[in-house]
Amino acid sequence: MEFCSLYSGSSGNSLYVGTERTKILVDSGLSGKRIQEGMKEVGLNPVDLKGIVITHEHDDHIKSAGILSRRFNIPIYANTKTWEAMIRSVGEVERENIKIFDGYNPFEIGDITVVPFEIPHDAACPCGYSFIHDKNKISVATDIGYASETVKDNIKDSDFILLEANHDVEMLKVGPYPYPLKLRILSEVGHLSNENCGVMIMDILNSKIKKVMLGHLSNTNNYPELAMRTVLSILEMNGIKDGRDVDIDIALRDRVGRMQIIK
Repeated sequence: MEFCSLYSGSSGNSLYVGTERTKILVDSGLSGKRIQEGMKEVGLNPVDLKGIVITHEHDDHIKSAGILSRRFNIPIYANTKTWEAMIRSVGEVERENIKIFDGYNPFEIGDITVVPFEIPHDAACPCGYSFIHDKNKISVATDIGYASETVKDNIKDSDFILLEANHDVEMLKVGPYPYPLKLRILSEVGHLSNENCGVMIMDILNSKIKKVMLGHLSNTNNYPELAMRTVLSILEMNGIKDGRDVDIDIALRDRVGRMQIIK
């Protein structure tokens, strides 16, 4: 399997998951031009996409989903409540490209099994996803207010995980955001902090998990070095060494990552 973070952060999100036969975008939260440029950087062509899988209806996850669907005839997959919440923003989509699934029921796209799972976030019916092909499993869990047992149960047997490390709590508290927004981010339907991300990795870590990528970093209340340092310090305090027991990496907000091969 392949994975690439095209963009991951508070200003827009789009991830690529694929096999030789099946290529999928998870979210499309930047302009169509930016996503096309990002795909081109890693040798991908939008005409080969078999679907855009939507986590939830917030603009930083759906901004160009309708544009790309119309431009390249790509199906858009979302559950019923998410489709209802985003339909005006997405715009007109060909009927055959509207792919609605119930709640959190698994479905197939080509040779990939897609397993949605519930995440704690303030959206209509938000999803994390696991993508399974043969013996490999890639999981994506961002926009999570806290490390729920449902999320942990769904991702703990993955080979590769993209997990949210959105903010540093102290930076958020003293930062420029208005007080109601700070409360939202810190709530159980907000976003996962660096520290809570590190604790969550400790809770789920096992011999199958080869790599964890930290994603959805805030541009205002975090920076990559701080997220990495916080997570690694928690792991090191518990005897876990980066590069030996697990590989920790960062998905950047404003640039395309390198293609990851999961075997």
